[in-house]
Amino acid sequence: MRTGEIAVPLPESFDAGLFYIGRIRTPWTRRSDCPRNARESDAVCTIEVDERFAAALRGVETCTHLLVLYWMDRARRDLVVQAPRHYKEPRGTFALRSPVRPNPIAASVVRLLGVDGTRLSVVGLDCLDGTPLVDIKPYFASTDAVGDAVVGWHAARER
Repeated sequence: MRTGEIAVPLPESFDAGLFYIGRIRTPWTRRSDCPRNARESDAVCTIEVDERFAAALRGVETCTHLLVLYWMDRARRDLVVQAPRHYKEPRGTFALRSPVRPNPIAASVVRLLGVDGTRLSVVGLDCLDGTPLVDIKPYFASTDAVGDAVVGWHAARER
């Protein structure tokens, strides 16, 4: 743990379950090698969807961008306050995009390069090789983009 971080005990049991629908293949095997955010990389990655969900991909090839949800299965889950390396002061977990969170769900908007069966070639991921895939949704710029959104602490931070 870094100075200023706070960990809490986790609940003894889970409230819900989910199905991994596939795996993500990336060039990164260590967290320190991953880009800090998905927009920092132009690496082509592969989303491998489990064959049983192949029919769910119908029409996805018409999308230029997708919203990909994935489970950061190697992340800590007990920190409620974190001290990111690149910022001067600790922040609450829910004010950060860190993979360290009670439910390590990550989301990235990716550019779809191609579909080959149940394999999607994309650009715009920031996860470790083998990361479990939770969901894929079409990205709607008209609905999903909020041009005037602000994260106050980030906008006002010292650089």
